[in-house]
Amino acid sequence: MRNARITRTTHETDIAVAVNLDGSGAYDVATGIGFLDHMIEQFARHSLIDVTCHIKGDLHVDQHHTTEDSAIAIGQAIHQALGDKAGIGRYGSAYSPMDETLARVALDISGRPFLVWNAAFTQPRLGEMDTELIEHWFHSVAQAAGITLHIELLYGANNHHIAEGIFKGFARAMRQAVTLDPRKGTAIPSTKGMLGG
Repeated sequence: MRNARITRTTHETDIAVAVNLDGSGAYDVATGIGFLDHMIEQFARHSLIDVTCHIKGDLHVDQHHTTEDSAIAIGQAIHQALGDKAGIGRYGSAYSPMDETLARVALDISGRPFLVWNAAFTQPRLGEMDTELIEHWFHSVAQAAGITLHIELLYGANNHHIAEGIFKGFARAMRQAVTLDPRKGTAIPSTKGMLGG
């Protein structure tokens, strides 16, 4: 089973995260930020990666540390659960339509973290969540998981649809990339014989 657990305690947050890459999309999420919970739940459901994410953060300061650290812990858990990455699809991409919105996400579990972000919001908050933190969440998860991640909003107007379309596209791309390909067996999907480094 490709499972991992991460616990992370700092002066800013106390986090417990668990993932199962071969799950059914089950989730148990409580970050203290309602909209962030909703987005992580969407990620779990559409990636079929089981996600548990419990955080007690310094929300009396602002939402930055809780948002960032949730992404770091989830990214670390995915990285750990992947192990040596033998047999995975490695690449994933998805077009994600949501009503008037269309997002495109492409990624490579390369071991070389990078984010290209080509999306914007027209309002400062969704629920109580600062929309500027959504890009930061993806930057942090890409760094911690070791993935090259490209996110584009092709078009859209409703800010909730934009965010949800992006998270669902990320989920569907991750589902492709972490899935084991029986034709690959135990081969590392790289001519170098390793990913990253």
